[in-house]
Amino acid sequence: MSRWKGLPESLDQRVRQLVVQLRRLKDHSGLSLVSLAARTSYSKSSWERYLNGKKLPPRDAVAALARVCDADPTRLLALHEVAAQAWGAAAAPEAGRAADPADPADPPDPGGGADAAVAKEGAPRPARGPRVRTGSLVVLAALGVVVVAAVALLIVRPWQQDAAGRGTAGTAAGRTAGAVPAFTHRVGETFDCRLTRGPGGLSAGRSRTTTAILGSGATGWDVVEAQCLLHHHGYDPGPVDGIVGENTQRAVKRLQAGAGLPTDGIVGPDTWQVLRR
Repeated sequence: MSRWKGLPESLDQRVRQLVVQLRRLKDHSGLSLVSLAARTSYSKSSWERYLNGKKLPPRDAVAALARVCDADPTRLLALHEVAAQAWGAAAAPEAGRAADPADPADPPDPGGGADAAVAKEGAPRPARGPRVRTGSLVVLAALGVVVVAAVALLIVRPWQQDAAGRGTAGTAAGRTAGAVPAFTHRVGETFDCRLTRGPGGLSAGRSRTTTAILGSGATGWDVVEAQCLLHHHGYDPGPVDGIVGENTQRAVKRLQAGAGLPTDGIVGPDTWQVLRR
């Protein structure tokens, strides 16, 4: 398994979640960066930047990685939509600066590999296309915001509906049809844990997710659910406050080590399976 560098502290949590999933997929495939470059139209140096959080990978690169690793790209592309929105917001203050001529946009290598990427260096830039009308850009931007918002709701709050399509609340007091309380946290506030076992396994009644990605700094009902389940399995995450801090990460790593999973301290689909047993 690759020994990855730590991701930049300044990296947005939504981008971090995408990069973590891409790293895991690459590790499970057993492919090196050189092999990955040979099987996709992106160079080894491009993959190094993408997988170390230095540059947001293009959507086509995410789809290509899923393809060569025989994985379903649906969730990765959904994560990419949200990460792209976060990356764009972070990059807005830099919009007036000139692009680095040595790294224009990591376009796909037409030859399909690292050697082709090297051969491209020094080639003349392609002619610019026709100017796009401002009105068209505004319409496309508005549509993009709607799509990203819809995807974000599906990822962040997938537990809001049960199998019959009824809304479910995150607390016993709020379980009324169609009512879903927004997660809010006050300093020192903690939540109780009342576990039950159903067809989907153990549940604390705070979230139904089995796929949410919870890394350092994540907050919400998914985190409360994970903390309650950690307590049940004998791994103390500290106060059940709905925030992934150092104590929660240490508890997750101990659980992962006991289950033979990579000890990255991030709750993902494999860790959820163990938590809900």
